[in-house]
Amino acid sequence: MNGYVRASLLILGLLLLGSLLAPAMSARQASAADAGDEVAGTEAAGTEAAGAVLLLEIKGGIGPATRDYLRRGLKQAAEQSAAAVVLRIDTPGGLDAATRDINQAILASEVPVIGWVAPEGARAASAGTYILYACHLAAMAPATSLGAATPVSIGGGGPGIAPDPGQSPGDGDDGADDGAGAGDDSAMTHKVVNDAVAYLRSLAELRGRDVAFAEAAVREAATLSAGQAHKRGVIEIIAADLPRLLAEADGRSVRLRDGEAVLGTRDRPVVAVEPGWRFRLLSVLTEPSVAYLLLLIGLYGLIFEGYSPGAIVPGVVGAICLLLALYALQVLPVNYAGVALIVLGVVLIAVEFAMPSFGALGIGGVVALIAGSLIMFDTQVPGFGVSGQLILGIGMASALTFAGAVWLAARARSRPVTTGVEELLGASALALADFDADGRGTVRVHGEVWQARAAVPVERGEPVRVQALDGLVLRVAPVGERPQPAHAQPGGER
Repeated sequence: MNGYVRASLLILGLLLLGSLLAPAMSARQASAADAGDEVAGTEAAGTEAAGAVLLLEIKGGIGPATRDYLRRGLKQAAEQSAAAVVLRIDTPGGLDAATRDINQAILASEVPVIGWVAPEGARAASAGTYILYACHLAAMAPATSLGAATPVSIGGGGPGIAPDPGQSPGDGDDGADDGAGAGDDSAMTHKVVNDAVAYLRSLAELRGRDVAFAEAAVREAATLSAGQAHKRGVIEIIAADLPRLLAEADGRSVRLRDGEAVLGTRDRPVVAVEPGWRFRLLSVLTEPSVAYLLLLIGLYGLIFEGYSPGAIVPGVVGAICLLLALYALQVLPVNYAGVALIVLGVVLIAVEFAMPSFGALGIGGVVALIAGSLIMFDTQVPGFGVSGQLILGIGMASALTFAGAVWLAARARSRPVTTGVEELLGASALALADFDADGRGTVRVHGEVWQARAAVPVERGEPVRVQALDGLVLRVAPVGERPQPAHAQPGGER
């Protein structure tokens, strides 16, 4: 049975590892890898950055990886005395703490930051609106939009910004509308909305932009197109491409932390700051689907090591995956009740393998695993949830593995015993010598030599069958009918 258990756990582990390869190339990570590919011929990646314009990219959900990438990009711009930084934005929203950290880096930047919602068809929804307001100069390409910045609490129902773990809802959850931002009468909702309004108003006042829209974007989830935003003074420039943006920005005065600065961006070389390995690694690790799979692989790896002590590889892989999962979970909006249910489910399934309970533990484990997976990331922020198809696949894989183990156990019960004392009963043996007058002798059974005794004489080389076991002595009897002496036959003469 142990072999079947190991095989079942190994199959499940391989299924989980295979599933890991798909979400690892998520939309957020793949789009980040393509940052800068759409820039026009004015870009020169190999050009010296001193006096150049650095191009950074926000594409997809905003999280810890985006925060790290932008911080490093702004630091690089300051170190190389760049003329300006263009922050190209196309995002549906993201996490609150990451957004605030990005805004703090922009506000403290020694280099002017131009926020540009592009390319055509892009949006700066939710967290993107806050970042655009924080930039020294705001621009949009035609056919783009911004707004929809109503806070979404954990468990909310719409795209937007979600609070980070360890942060109370009143700490400034900025995000998109869930349809109930202004209509909810709860004190907590008012607190969250008012805090978000004050935050966005302060950015609008700092940059001299439309304060009324800033408040409407939070309270009413208001949105504007590029043309509307320009008319209302939410942005300063409409530019379809990067050369036009730089030409329009040239000569404008912006307010930096240390005073006023005049932009000199016309005909400047553009250097696209490509995301490095650290960004790509963080993008993968903080992808909720990947964090979820790492947690499962870590748990199953440690359990498999427990079933097969000394295997080493499952334990090492499981420990590494579990630590990576814990790192990812502490920077994601996680419901730890869901994590506890997942751990409980995996443990129950493992216990079912070791201590069969006619399916009670296994079924309970599968139910707990699926329930925990559904509520683990209870937020609707785009890019920060686990696919229902992935959860269904994991649930089915766990259920099939559990069912397979139960089937193997049931089939094993119907097989003849192949080990232990019971296996000797009825086995064929061969007498190694004539039994003595007391019926004692030795026999060979399954390649082993045993002491034996018989109620009738047994000769050397005679086949016998084991009938019972008395301690370390076998009770045997000759196989088949033995020929009777002539004088014992009916009608025979003495």
